[in-house]
Amino acid sequence: MITLSDKISDYLLNLFGEEYLEKYKEYIGTDADYYLRISPFEDEAKVVTSLKEYDVELEPVANIPLSYKIVSGYSFAGKTLEFALGKYYIQSLSSMIPPLVLAPGENDVVLDLCAAPGSKSTQLSELMQNKGTLYSNEISIKRLASLVHNFEKMRAANVGVIQYKGELLSKVYENYFDKILVDAPCSALGIVQRKGEVSNWWNEKQMNKIAALQLRLLISAIKMARVGGEIVYSTCTLTVEENEYVINKVLEKYPVEILDVELPVKSVDGLTNIFGKELNPEVSKCRRIIPWEINSEGFFIAKLRKIDETEPTRKDRYKHKDVKILSANNGLVKEALRKVEYHFGVPFEHLKNYKYIVNGKDIFFIHSEWKEETIEVFNRIGLKFGRFDKYGNPQLTSQAAQLFGKLITKNLVELTKKEDVEVYFAGGKIRGLEKSSGQKIVKYKDYILGAAIAVEDGLKSQFPRSLRTGNIIIL
Repeated sequence: MITLSDKISDYLLNLFGEEYLEKYKEYIGTDADYYLRISPFEDEAKVVTSLKEYDVELEPVANIPLSYKIVSGYSFAGKTLEFALGKYYIQSLSSMIPPLVLAPGENDVVLDLCAAPGSKSTQLSELMQNKGTLYSNEISIKRLASLVHNFEKMRAANVGVIQYKGELLSKVYENYFDKILVDAPCSALGIVQRKGEVSNWWNEKQMNKIAALQLRLLISAIKMARVGGEIVYSTCTLTVEENEYVINKVLEKYPVEILDVELPVKSVDGLTNIFGKELNPEVSKCRRIIPWEINSEGFFIAKLRKIDETEPTRKDRYKHKDVKILSANNGLVKEALRKVEYHFGVPFEHLKNYKYIVNGKDIFFIHSEWKEETIEVFNRIGLKFGRFDKYGNPQLTSQAAQLFGKLITKNLVELTKKEDVEVYFAGGKIRGLEKSSGQKIVKYKDYILGAAIAVEDGLKSQFPRSLRTGNIIIL
């Protein structure tokens, strides 16, 4: 049972009244509902049917395609083969809304300013059909690892990863992005049901400190958006200091307007009269999601449009990186891709849908429509395609193999024993298979699992260490 601190209780009572506070307390005392979204690149019906076999019962969410409430079997939902292969992503319902409101397309240049752990970034990538240009920024090195982990798992091949202070990133980009998501760090009063520890540290001083950062992040986003570009600002908290006040401040000083939005879930207007203080009436266009009204997290969402240019800022300088983004027709790249075509059957014409980055022996790839801009700022661009072996032959990664899927027609090894699949996902060696040589792609029940290398006494898994798991249910 979550014990709500007096500081939170007093704040909510003063702002919303006794009835709201009582409903809030009742809500955080109940068990959280869980949701998932199915990848648009998968057979939705097949994934739903497969989850039934794990005793995971789903219920579709109205007005949000590919999203489901986990009615029962949540304890199994994160242990399935389909989950391990990125066929779906477990995410709160409220968290799915900001990317849908931003609604990026494959021709947009998009920034997720506060991206980790990647729930919304991977969703943005999917909304863009895994094409075009998505920049995902995260300042924390620890959280950056989780961001990359989820990009690899969901096979996001249109993303460049940046590690930079979001409030200063406008020194690199200005009047540039078509669409920006600012899902800002916040004081988390909307997610206390799942994270009761918030009650231990929450106080108004800490809240105001976070609100100051949120304002700086949003100002930075406004500077980075092109004229006509759109910005979605969202938080998972209920305070006015981090929500309406932030929006009201940027309306006073920056060339933006608030857009009307219609959410696919129930919501209420933003507050415009707070403790007797009148805000810009346009703030009412912001949306508040009340957690107990949709059985998910409390959220605040505002959609802004930039209507005029902002003043230029001093540009940061970067050391030149001796790394280039190359087309498939580049000599070294083309030779490697032809070898992939010969060994695995993936048509060269399909491989031309990507650009390539060769960094030493490593090869990365990104969608061919990804726009190049100040590549020095990126920690990583795209997914890892493979690595040159000591003979100069490209060895595919498991993510590339999964992405190419049924295009792989050669050097496939199909596993039939559940025990062998478990060994594969744990990074072990599968013994007792027919002797062969070279790199193989491993398959099980129509699913491409990833890469492996044939060795003298079996098949050695090349499933990436960061994604390996012994906690998986194989049916």
